[in-house]
Amino acid sequence: MPGSCAPESREFLFATWEGGGSVTPALTAARRLLARGHRVRFMSDACNRPETEAAGLEFVPWQRAPSRPDKSIGTDLLRDWEESTAAGGFARLRDAIMCGPALGYALDTLAELERRPADLLVGSEMLFGVMVAAEARAQALALLAVNLSIFPLVPGLPPFGAGLAPARDEADRQLHAEVAAAGEALFAEGLPAVNAARAALGLPPLAGLLDQLAAAGRILLATSSAFDFPADRLPERLRYVGPQLGEPPWAEPWISPWPAGDPRPLVLVAFSTSFQDQTAIVQRTIDALAGLPVRGLVTLGPALPDDALRPAANVVIRRSAPHDAVMREASLVVCHGGHGTVTRALSHRRPLLCVPMGRDQDDNAVRVVTRGAGLSLPVESDRATIRSALRRLLEEPGFRAAAETLGAAVAAEAAAPTVVDELEALAGTPSGAAPQAAVSPAA
Repeated sequence: MPGSCAPESREFLFATWEGGGSVTPALTAARRLLARGHRVRFMSDACNRPETEAAGLEFVPWQRAPSRPDKSIGTDLLRDWEESTAAGGFARLRDAIMCGPALGYALDTLAELERRPADLLVGSEMLFGVMVAAEARAQALALLAVNLSIFPLVPGLPPFGAGLAPARDEADRQLHAEVAAAGEALFAEGLPAVNAARAALGLPPLAGLLDQLAAAGRILLATSSAFDFPADRLPERLRYVGPQLGEPPWAEPWISPWPAGDPRPLVLVAFSTSFQDQTAIVQRTIDALAGLPVRGLVTLGPALPDDALRPAANVVIRRSAPHDAVMREASLVVCHGGHGTVTRALSHRRPLLCVPMGRDQDDNAVRVVTRGAGLSLPVESDRATIRSALRRLLEEPGFRAAAETLGAAVAAEAAAPTVVDELEALAGTPSGAAPQAAVSPAA
């Protein structure tokens, strides 16, 4: 296990993208390195400059790669809410970010490393172009996944994307195999763009897209091993490093609008940092809360305009609030099932009502439900169905007890310095000396 103190200051370059809730966890890991005395740069979309500099980090914008100037709906590169299937949403992510612009990401990464070398490049696991650049330069690389693994890297885990629980019988195993095969086919369609980027940099073609992961010395999952389902075994180069739960710098101070001693339980409603066409489900949640003896707080985040929702007498709508402060007072959290909101709520031992809208949200929700720490509803659920679920979560003590048990483990992993220890150890490895064995589903 690496030591808790860095022997000397190292140079780190983070390379990520405007993925909504994926930015704050990467910034959190970067800030933890900064606090240990390291030099840290953060390369991302232009719209991430304010929060990066507020975190005390040097910001570097993408130039050739996609770079959103702001976080408005009009600049969204994915627009995955327009797709009717999860496969369609993933295809947009693959083509717009992960693989399609691989050469642009690679060239930008190489240019920045040429301008100022780094002891370790810390890339998003979704940016294959960054991996190509690291391989071309023989650059020490770690991949930081700020959620559950989207790749089939861990034997025994259900395939990503469909919200599946661990297989219990042969029918489940067959379903898992079918979902995994469909996922492999979706990944495979990104290979030509990545191979084109490799060719432009003088690298040989890959037989499979996930072979590109071999450029990384470590793949770090910034989630809780207690939150994830148990694995048959963990590949050597993959590590759970705990959720990175720093608050976004844009969160406004929280001053409760209710009198001190108000006995009504507080329910926090938080549906995604980025736009997913969530206005209707948030409004139905407000309407469901209106019929209950509770206080409701809805945080819009950057995604929704201030006038998007109709308030209720017992529900307050705010642009933002520091969720840690609110969750300390709350009895229940209602959300889309995003990884950051879910693990933060659990770290405060709060039960959850998850209403997944796509992306990784079904996979997070099924882990909450399987552990008894909350409920999950379809996004089309009506006001009465939502109200019934809210009543159960507030009235049945089993949900709170399960959230206490799971949340204690999640909180312990979030507080541990594992991510910094791992990154420091990799930065101490000479460039190009990271292990080169390929990571694959059978690794």
